[in-house]
Amino acid sequence: MQKQVPMFSILLPTDFSENAMNAIKYALEFFKYHKTEFYFMHAYQNEFYDSEELVSRDVYDDILDSVSKQSQSGLEELLTKVKQIAPNPRYNYHTISAFNTLVEESNSIADKYNIDLIVMGTKGKSNDRNIVFGSRTFQVLKYVQCPVLAIPSNYSNTQPKHILFPTNYLIPNRRRELKLLSELAKPYRSEIDVLYISKSDKLSMRQEDNKAFIADTLRDNKVNFCNEDSNKIAESIKNYIKEKNIDIIAMVNTQHSFLEDMLFPSEIDKVSLGLDIPLLALQNTIRN
Repeated sequence: MQKQVPMFSILLPTDFSENAMNAIKYALEFFKYHKTEFYFMHAYQNEFYDSEELVSRDVYDDILDSVSKQSQSGLEELLTKVKQIAPNPRYNYHTISAFNTLVEESNSIADKYNIDLIVMGTKGKSNDRNIVFGSRTFQVLKYVQCPVLAIPSNYSNTQPKHILFPTNYLIPNRRRELKLLSELAKPYRSEIDVLYISKSDKLSMRQEDNKAFIADTLRDNKVNFCNEDSNKIAESIKNYIKEKNIDIIAMVNTQHSFLEDMLFPSEIDKVSLGLDIPLLALQNTIRN
């Protein structure tokens, strides 16, 4: 009996930039083996309030109507392009135009449609070469309670062979999120390297149990458990990515995790990971 391929619900926020379109193209190619519900979403509250034409309360309704129509029109054009790019019978497409912030609308859609994953570019309209993540992506990574796959500008390798999952084994992982990692890796038979970076290779009972849980949940994948003798977390991860030709890095975003330590303090410029590969941020939240 053939194993049933899981169905995914994917949220694709867009600001209609090239970077957003690149992330959309990546997702359309990456999930081609799965039945997938794609939700293309444009949240335009900030664009409305930043409008140069919004000079007084008198024009509030007119400007809001104009920005709303532009949003809907942009999504219609996007949907036309998407259907040309990926006329995949496994795909269903939906568009959502919302007078809301990106974070609030993303959380709302994630809850309403039980979204498995948000896919977006690491940058939006602003394509500053000196930054790794744009402010929109930062906000989603930090505040939206849903896994995020962030795709760098112009990145196009949609067949990952080698995935890196650094962990300190201190955080009990959610089965749903580890299963997501497992299912993303399966179609491409990707190897998953679970990397423990520490000056000591001795694990506490808590760490041993968390490691066993990861091994059990990823049992359908080819998993390599690796140790790195170092206390320089960011540098070790960066070197590992280069040495092992890693295609995707998966990290847990929660308190005291490697991802929080590296992204949310001012370490971002120092670390940056030279991140020219996709980042899968697992939010580790309780969801149905």
